[in-house]
Amino acid sequence: MSIVGFDDVRFEAASELAKLYEQTGSTPNAKGVLQRAIELSRQSVFWHCRLIFQLAQLAVTEMDYTSAGSLLQKGLEYCLIQGIAYNQILFLLSKIMVMLLEGRGAVEIQALLTQANQSVEQYNGAQGQKEHLRVFYLVLLVCHNLNSGQVKSVKPALKQLQQSIQNITQLSEQEVIPSSSSEMFAWLPREQLCVLVYLVSVMHSMQAGYMEKAQKYTDKALLQIDKLKAEENTTILSSLQLLLLEHSIMCHLIMGSKAQAIKEIAKVCRLLQHDSRQLQAHRAQLHTLLAVYAMSMNLSTAAEVQFNAALRTSSNRDLWIFANLNLAVVYLRCQRERDFAAIMDRINPDTLPTQSQSLRAASFYVQGLHAFFTNRHNDGKRFLRESLKMANAEDLNRLTSCSLVLLGHIFLALGNPREALNMVTPAMQLASKIPDLHLQLWSSAILKDLYRQFGDAPHEQESTHNHYNFSQTLLTDHLAATQLPEHQLIMWTDGPFPPLVTDKP
Repeated sequence: MSIVGFDDVRFEAASELAKLYEQTGSTPNAKGVLQRAIELSRQSVFWHCRLIFQLAQLAVTEMDYTSAGSLLQKGLEYCLIQGIAYNQILFLLSKIMVMLLEGRGAVEIQALLTQANQSVEQYNGAQGQKEHLRVFYLVLLVCHNLNSGQVKSVKPALKQLQQSIQNITQLSEQEVIPSSSSEMFAWLPREQLCVLVYLVSVMHSMQAGYMEKAQKYTDKALLQIDKLKAEENTTILSSLQLLLLEHSIMCHLIMGSKAQAIKEIAKVCRLLQHDSRQLQAHRAQLHTLLAVYAMSMNLSTAAEVQFNAALRTSSNRDLWIFANLNLAVVYLRCQRERDFAAIMDRINPDTLPTQSQSLRAASFYVQGLHAFFTNRHNDGKRFLRESLKMANAEDLNRLTSCSLVLLGHIFLALGNPREALNMVTPAMQLASKIPDLHLQLWSSAILKDLYRQFGDAPHEQESTHNHYNFSQTLLTDHLAATQLPEHQLIMWTDGPFPPLVTDKP
């Protein structure tokens, strides 16, 4: 501290000491060291920015988004005064990222995204830096739109992102060197950016209802992560791996591969068992995945227990809504009207506390399902048409298929087979395209009844054959899943994971 002109050593020491404090659980000491170093580093642009980023990152890990946002704003203002455009844009984009994590209003975030886009396009530094900033901006834009359920609207931005990451991978080492020593920052290394773009593409394919495409991207990304982990196993790689596995599990459940899904859930458990911070961050998602798996296995009690565990541990508003919507379906399946009524206010589409159009459309679907089970068919049609309108507007294919097949079921119950056929036929086509094995089973069951009423023997026979094949495929997989040691995970809610699951390599 007393040696003049020793800034690099002094601030590097402060940064490393803070990391050590954080690793040993002494977060207050880490914050103290960084705050003192930030005060002393105002004359060194590089170190002042780096230390602010480090302290903001520490605040994010503690989910203290207010402090993180405040720090990043100070960094932004500092760079504005110093005239360091690249760092200034990095601070702005980082601030938007924190706002997304915090769940701030869509209008506020959109305004800053527009500002960031203008800044990125006007930036005239090194091409590698500009492309890096563009990828950062586009990842935030796509995630913001997906959070809002805008699957169709975001397609141009996603294509631009995929093109931009290709541009980055083709740049030479010389082209990615920063313009000055004050700008020696990157949001993520190129290799990790590639994995992140794969993940964003998986998220989009999942919401749009293209499971095989999502699985293809997932497999590529997981392969890349294995290569990178062999060189250096970083926290960000573990986080990306967990997020990819969570999406892969959902794909398998939708496609009717429950045995593969529970194996991958066990893999998630093995990744989390020695990392308390990651377990805390992913615990609610893990309970939700176990609950959806239990639902697909028709184990209502286990599903209810896991959804309630997810509700207790979730700090994410949309995940909380998702769990409530599925819990409502569990209650409807079990004819537990009183329990459904108790959570009805949580899933009312008119008061749903979310900006996500897909969740709002899903809540209309659940209301339609409730109306169907309580023989309020006109109400059911009204709710489902609203769900269909919203799902069609943003190409939410799976929700469209669900709404169509339930509408078909309602028309069948009302004695209107022709209208039922008009609903279930496109539902079946969409379900096959996704593919969603459970929806295919449901659709084929209705179609064989409809064709029997019409006296259409060839189509009835085809639908009967399809229904048999779907049911046999699901039954075989169901039996395989129940015999796996990983299946016992549905009983886990707290404490260590079952040893048979975590002992595997």
